[in-house]
Amino acid sequence: MKSARAISAALAAAAAFGAGAALAQDTVKTENVTARLLSERIALVPGRTAWLALHFEIRAGWHTYWLNPGDAGEKTEIVWSLPPGFAAGEIQWPAPQRLVEPGNIAVYGYTGTATHLVPVTVPADAKPGERITVAAEARWLVCEKICVPEEGKFSLTLPVQAAPPGGDVPVDGRAADLFETARAALPKPSPWPARFALSGKVLTLHLEGAALDPSRIVSIEFFPTATGAVTAAASQSVRHGAKGFVLSVEATSKTAALKTIDGVLVIKEKLDDRTVTQVFALAAAPGAAAESGSGAALSLGLALLMALAGGIILNLMPCVFPVLSIKALSFAAHGGGRMGKLGLAYTAGVLSLFAVIGALLVGLQAAGAEIGWGFQLQEPLFVMLMAYLMFAIGLNLSGLFEVGGAFAGMGSKLAARDGLAGAFFTGALAAVVATPCTAPFMGAAIGYAVAQPAPVALAIVLTLGLGMALPFLALSVSPGLLRRLPKPGPWMVRFRQLLAFPMYATAAWLAWVLSLQAGDGALLAALAGAVLIAFGLWLWQGARHGAGRGRAAAMALAVLALAGAGGLTLWAERGEAAPHSATADARWAAFDVAKLEALRREGRPVFVNFTAAWCVTCLVNEKMVLRSEAVWAAMKKKGVVAMKADWTRRDAAITRALAGLGRNGVPVYALYSPGTPPALLPQILTEQGVLAELATLPDRPAPQRAGQ
Repeated sequence: MKSARAISAALAAAAAFGAGAALAQDTVKTENVTARLLSERIALVPGRTAWLALHFEIRAGWHTYWLNPGDAGEKTEIVWSLPPGFAAGEIQWPAPQRLVEPGNIAVYGYTGTATHLVPVTVPADAKPGERITVAAEARWLVCEKICVPEEGKFSLTLPVQAAPPGGDVPVDGRAADLFETARAALPKPSPWPARFALSGKVLTLHLEGAALDPSRIVSIEFFPTATGAVTAAASQSVRHGAKGFVLSVEATSKTAALKTIDGVLVIKEKLDDRTVTQVFALAAAPGAAAESGSGAALSLGLALLMALAGGIILNLMPCVFPVLSIKALSFAAHGGGRMGKLGLAYTAGVLSLFAVIGALLVGLQAAGAEIGWGFQLQEPLFVMLMAYLMFAIGLNLSGLFEVGGAFAGMGSKLAARDGLAGAFFTGALAAVVATPCTAPFMGAAIGYAVAQPAPVALAIVLTLGLGMALPFLALSVSPGLLRRLPKPGPWMVRFRQLLAFPMYATAAWLAWVLSLQAGDGALLAALAGAVLIAFGLWLWQGARHGAGRGRAAAMALAVLALAGAGGLTLWAERGEAAPHSATADARWAAFDVAKLEALRREGRPVFVNFTAAWCVTCLVNEKMVLRSEAVWAAMKKKGVVAMKADWTRRDAAITRALAGLGRNGVPVYALYSPGTPPALLPQILTEQGVLAELATLPDRPAPQRAGQ
């Protein structure tokens, strides 16, 4: 008995000695981080795994980074110097936080504290009683508004001790809580089979058997281990079902190359009066049913059918109304003669412009530009030139000047070549004017197209153009319709002059868009340019019938006037954007991804209006529906926060948000409900439809002001 007590006393003394050695861990203090190297137990045991930790205490407001840092940053690295036979494993990363920084940059990292556990294998031939020094050199990046690379050298000396019979050496009491907390934050193997699918720019993760109670879920977030696997700043939506749930997140150009989607799933759930966080390691294999932002799967065949239908409906959109006047004049001018050839020429013009716009869209996106459908009208210079063109066409229709083309002469004076060229130009112009807006079916098709290889994307864009040209092409070869057309006559002069006014209205609208994009200076320059264009064309028309020096002088002045109008386009790029006038309504909060995410985490519904001043359909919807007092009363009753995403000028954050919804153009109306994927409303809104969608939300206290 005395011998046993002596042995126990000796072990206790050894443990006390070992504890003192373990507490002599090295500490490195920088301006932003206090880093410590710790051992979980007071001694090393031959043949077993010892757990060490590099623990950070991070300055308030600063953060370090996870294994995948997100949009920016660098992960923490540790280089070990160990005695022969010892081996250090990989860092065991606790679940990170998603931190959204200015400029819509999202990173994955840690604030407050971070503990990086590392397993160290102790060789079986390690001799009890010897002391082992473990050394490490660590490098980390710590950021707030600026980023500071830091590093530290650490050493820790621990004794080697034989394991007590039936147990292990004691845990270091001062480090026990830290290791316990760190292990709780480590991902556990997911109990649910997971599969993924990619549709356009939407990645969906399907977890089978994860039937959670949506009323108790605070948040579900997915953090991929592969850098760039998803758009870090994009919102993530979850749809619960009886057999599991589906998480949707915006993909990137790198997602399609991944064979599996690996990462960490962080689920926060309310249990009684506390919130419990569970972290699971997820490895999703391909094979789930794809879901777009609207919840519908798309294949190439379906995308082509939707593009064709969307193109046909595009003829009824307000965007194309001004060009309908030119189409009407084309029908009337020919009274049914050669309409089949003109229909083909018009179709060729539409398809040519759609091909150019599609190629530019695909090419620029492949080069890294974050642009979407209608991107050309996000450039003030293009808007100003379009305003000039519409104004000049109006002057032509008014009879101020004559040019060769579809309108050079009326009736029998129309030459065959001029008629076909004019029809081609009309089709091209219709395509340019139509592309800013999105028709029903068209949004999903374009969203699918931009995520496909270039040949597939162009096929979908051309199918959209064919759909737009199809009604005119069909009418041009319809004998029954052609027999009913009135014959050309003097009445057409007045009709032609009447049709000039839609073109003037379009020019005025484009000038207004320009003022929002580049300010009042650009608007004044555009108006002055219009005066110079009218003056130059008037001089040019007069010079055509003149002779001698007078004709030469008039031609020179005309050229100078037109050149002056061209020079004034420089103002378009110099001006600063003004807010879309509709956003002046205090009930709308400006679109902000970080604010949207914060509101969703709070359980607040958010209605986002993706719009642009150059989208006529958007303006009509706002005027006729979204300014309705009934709609705003319903939003107030449901506690909905209304946000406006103004895409009048290029905005990468809005482009990414649209891509996350499987869309690439406006208008788009998304209702973000807590715990479910965003619901997409039709492109053509009705008050009844919006109210019906809002009625699906539970009544909530109204916010004090927009954006809170």
